[in-house]
Amino acid sequence: MFRIINFKILIRSIAIITTILSILIYEVVHRYWDNDIPLIRVISIAPLVSLLIILVLSSGISSRAVWWGVRKIDKSLFPDLNGTWEGEILIGEGRPLLPARARIRQTLFQTWIDIHTETSKSQTLESTPAVEGGQCKLYYSYRANPKNPDWHSYYGTTIFDVRHVTIGSEVILELSGQYFTDRKSNGRVRFRQINKDVHEDVSYY
Repeated sequence: MFRIINFKILIRSIAIITTILSILIYEVVHRYWDNDIPLIRVISIAPLVSLLIILVLSSGISSRAVWWGVRKIDKSLFPDLNGTWEGEILIGEGRPLLPARARIRQTLFQTWIDIHTETSKSQTLESTPAVEGGQCKLYYSYRANPKNPDWHSYYGTTIFDVRHVTIGSEVILELSGQYFTDRKSNGRVRFRQINKDVHEDVSYY
């Protein structure tokens, strides 16, 4: 499996960027403010620079900007799934499709998926982005809480294929895959991204 961020590359990149920025900061301070500042002070600057870089990468807004910029260079990087999604769930052959909505909140390190239908809503237990054979996938496990209090919660898993589909003249993201539950039920589910708003209410109740 391949997470959005390769941590080995991330650690190396932070170390390199920290060193470069620390030296640049030292040179600016040395040239314009204090000519007597010793080079050893770079060591005291480096932790602050490293902290700043980590805060930028771990923050939702700034990390998405970095993510967008890197994807302009490397198209194979996992896409940004943040936003509101609409779709349907196929419970079984011959049965009507069940309308569903989802909200995905994603950073470079974590992904949360809230799926709502008229009869239940799900809570993310684990979600892992992956790239396998050039195909983006999202491994998702969840606990579903039925609207009817007499029904018990149940657990399920889905492996979503992440694709770009063309609708008219617009290219949008689509998630589709088969789900399985501990109630020994299975079916198919599909969502299409309708906007990038992670704050929109997608609940039915």
